[in-house]
Amino acid sequence: MKFAFSKPTDNEAEHQQLFTSFRAQGYEGLQLKYGQYSEYLHQPERFSERWGTEASAIASGLIAGGTLDEAGIETLRRLFHFADIIGSERVIFCHAQSRQGLSSSNIAGFARLLSDLGREAQELYGITLSLHHHYNQPVMYREDFAVFFDAADDRFIKLTIDTAHLVKSGVMDIAGIIRDYRHVIDNMHIKDITDGSFKVLGQGNIDFVPVFAALHEIGYEGWLCADEESGSDLLTAMETCAQFIKQRL
Repeated sequence: MKFAFSKPTDNEAEHQQLFTSFRAQGYEGLQLKYGQYSEYLHQPERFSERWGTEASAIASGLIAGGTLDEAGIETLRRLFHFADIIGSERVIFCHAQSRQGLSSSNIAGFARLLSDLGREAQELYGITLSLHHHYNQPVMYREDFAVFFDAADDRFIKLTIDTAHLVKSGVMDIAGIIRDYRHVIDNMHIKDITDGSFKVLGQGNIDFVPVFAALHEIGYEGWLCADEESGSDLLTAMETCAQFIKQRL
């Protein structure tokens, strides 16, 4: 497994701290929130020039939320190009459409469209497109995963599992999802939660023993990302999450 860290930042000083501190805690890369790279979207060379040989590790994964209307698709295509220039491996897509009112047919249609976009990303740029399921987004409930991946071409669209969003969505058998979708999981967001609020790893209610057991069972070799959204101090959370994960592997 490869280890990454992800956390929102509020200002340039925090950006700098995040981008320059992850290696010291044993992380091999970062998965960036949109606001941490968006100013460079139209000038990717500036990102590469600023961060030099570390650019591809800093931006190993690019997290983006959006819709699948014409404007949203154009933004995704621009992001594929950006990812290629700066050396990213994958775009992690959060589909910013409410789950409310959607039918299985709607979800299957999104799966086919994202498969087509994933094919473009892979064939034109060598980039992987990974769907990040999410509370109150189209792939939310246990049955939504089956509908989506039955319709998808899993050569071109992969899956980012988020432990806390599963629990928030009422999917408590995280290990079961890992086993059932082992063939498409390329990215894991390890995150804790209590009463609907995200917590630093180890400070929430998720039992991670079966989660790590399932990852070992399937021989998972993809990215394992501590996705820290509790609002805690950056360096403290980075260290705490690294220790939590290392103690369980």
